[in-house]
Amino acid sequence: MDTAVDPTAIVRSRPRLSHSNQKKLEQALKYILIASIGLVFAFPFIWLVLTSLKTPNEIVSMPPTLFPKEWHFDNYSKAVTTIPFFKYMGNTALIFILKAIGAALSCSLAAYGFAMLRWPGRDTVFLLVLATMMLPFQVTMIPLYIMYDRAHLIGTFVPLILPSWFGYAFSIFMFRQFFRTIPRELTEAARIDGCPEPRIWAQVIMPLAKPAIAALILFEFMWTWNDFLAPLLYLSKESNWTLALGLLQFRSQRETEWELLMAASTLMIMPAIVLYFFGQKTFIQGIATTGFK
Repeated sequence: MDTAVDPTAIVRSRPRLSHSNQKKLEQALKYILIASIGLVFAFPFIWLVLTSLKTPNEIVSMPPTLFPKEWHFDNYSKAVTTIPFFKYMGNTALIFILKAIGAALSCSLAAYGFAMLRWPGRDTVFLLVLATMMLPFQVTMIPLYIMYDRAHLIGTFVPLILPSWFGYAFSIFMFRQFFRTIPRELTEAARIDGCPEPRIWAQVIMPLAKPAIAALILFEFMWTWNDFLAPLLYLSKESNWTLALGLLQFRSQRETEWELLMAASTLMIMPAIVLYFFGQKTFIQGIATTGFK
């Protein structure tokens, strides 16, 4: 006798994952996806580090290899002795420190005026400040060079440092957005107590703006550390070169010392990685809170 099979009974008989196991599976799949995407973005850096440990012949060999056959860690010692690496690093660090101080002071002051003070034409002036972000450096490069040349500042660090003491549009915007998240009751209470505006900015607002300052410092570090065009334009003396310019010495018209260039580039990247690693939480907090209002 034929017996009919109920399809719903088969479906019910299939084992199902419990809710907790299903959550664990979804979490594992998310981690795998994130790790895969992270590996894609990290691959250029991995290739850079592994290439810095190869021989010149192995670097240009075909087909290319990922891992070196022989690990040449001495490429790093050769890289820092072939050029005055630490001299260039000191120049870059000095420029960064002075630029960060100037940008933190000037941008926060300008942002305080746009965010905390009411005055006629404030929003219009702020739009004009933002409009300057549409002008690339290549547009103002020649007029700025002529101005600095007439002031006899070419060959010094001043053309690289001075603009940061007059504010950047992006950093002013970032500070302004952060300041708008601070309750106005704090500034109003300080004004009622007779506190002047500079003191409110210094003692009330700035202590609360540590995340925004951290974000500014990291951005300023990346801009300064990777800047090539401005130092190439203004620094005529080799003793004043930055790291970005110093790496050019590994290249010539006939050949390029790729293993030393990759080693020096790896050492150049490490400070940025370390800075972001230790300031990651504060940096993300500063970026996240700039879009609240």
